Amino acid sequence: MEHHKEIFVLKQHWIKTAASFALASGLALGLVGVPTGAVMAQTTSAGARGLPDFTDLVEQVGPSVVNIRTLEKVRQSAQSGATPDEEMQELFRRFFGVPMPNAPRQAPRQPRSQEEAQPRGVGSGFILSSDGFIMTNAHVVEGADEVMVTLTDKREFKARIVGADKRTDVAVVKIQATGLPAVKVGDVSRLRVGEWVMAIGSPFGLENTVTAGIVSAKQRDTGDYLSFIQTDVAINPGNSGGPLINMRGEVVGINSQIYSRSGGFMGISFAIPMDEAMRVSEQLRTSGRVSRGRIGVQIAPVTKDVAESIGLGKAQGVLVRGVEEGSPAEKAGLEAGDIITRFDGKAIDKPADLPRAVGNTKPGSKVGITVFRRGGHKDLSITVAEVEAEKVAAASPEKKAPAASAQHWGLTVSDLTEAQKREFRVRGGVRVDAVADAAARAGIREGDLIVAIANTEVTSLREFELIMSRVDKNRPTSVLIRRGDGAQYVLIRPAQ
Repeated sequence: MEHHKEIFVLKQHWIKTAASFALASGLALGLVGVPTGAVMAQTTSAGARGLPDFTDLVEQVGPSVVNIRTLEKVRQSAQSGATPDEEMQELFRRFFGVPMPNAPRQAPRQPRSQEEAQPRGVGSGFILSSDGFIMTNAHVVEGADEVMVTLTDKREFKARIVGADKRTDVAVVKIQATGLPAVKVGDVSRLRVGEWVMAIGSPFGLENTVTAGIVSAKQRDTGDYLSFIQTDVAINPGNSGGPLINMRGEVVGINSQIYSRSGGFMGISFAIPMDEAMRVSEQLRTSGRVSRGRIGVQIAPVTKDVAESIGLGKAQGVLVRGVEEGSPAEKAGLEAGDIITRFDGKAIDKPADLPRAVGNTKPGSKVGITVFRRGGHKDLSITVAEVEAEKVAAASPEKKAPAASAQHWGLTVSDLTEAQKREFRVRGGVRVDAVADAAARAGIREGDLIVAIANTEVTSLREFELIMSRVDKNRPTSVLIRRGDGAQYVLIRPAQ
């Protein structure tokens, strides 16, 4: 009791001291006549501003967030066992070398095949419109044969994939429902670094999970077509596709990626800005695909030394390393060695600016482009062409092969289709569908073929899984990969 009394006295002494200090501060600042209670109220208000209450936001936005499960149909062949007559005939044939006398003739047995839907992954999404359009990540629904959407009221719907764009990782799906609670879309330009934000999703399949943090950075460059919102909101597998929400209850981004050396959350998360996502979703809803511009140049950054040596002054723009034959750039008169400083009236400061500006331009548009050439600026006019459809998406209608992952390496791989084996001229192997962590550090890229691990040939996905079960995860492992027409060894080292 004496101990508790001492703590109470200390607390009372601290309160009196704080009040005296606040009053003295107010007098020192010329706040004569301001009651002590008012000063204390101001102090309390300032402190409370740093501790937001998310309960109202969860009630407001929570019903608009959905859980997304994807299924994959796996074909299995089955053949029933032999009948007693068949077993007797086989025994007679083996011992005597001739068919069994007076044996009834039977039609050849046909193998039976059946398809079984198996779980493929779990993600999140949010309702864009009351008539059932839902936004999520493209990687959440990629390769899925069925997409199931579960609302917070436990209603479940089979969804149709309206369209998906791998470059921005945005997808739109549709369910047959009306009167749904749609989200409010926020203005990303008003988002400030240090601002509180909240995420709702299904990490590890745990539905309706709420996490919160602050905006760590804006315009974070991690891709060709997008700059991301960086936050410290806890995001884990299953959160993908869920909304990033500001304190006004508006969606400002789609939670898409994390930086991690372990596969789990490490304090750095990335969200797709909602203005970019909405631009992509509108095209997906209209045509099922995204149309992007291209001009046909290979580019590189402009270093400070180069800028000074050619008279450009500061390092800005992008260096044209090459111009494709017959491309819009060649027709417009661009040359290797030019430095592009402006495109369609927008300043180009760094290499990432040009593909974004060109990609966001409608194909067929005629725009102005400014280049620095041999000591002076030159204005040209260029007609933007359209980016061709990806070969993987258009090459074959074959069903996507089953996938497997080696999480400790950061690898997701899939079986090669027969068309891919012919295309790459290989007998077997597995294709790298996603790469991160140790595999990324070793130099493995998406699209590479893994043909051997630890000097053991990889012929199929099943062989890959068998080899990975025997690999010592604590020792460096050699991997033979095929990239294009060449082959090379890489050494995957475990995380320290």
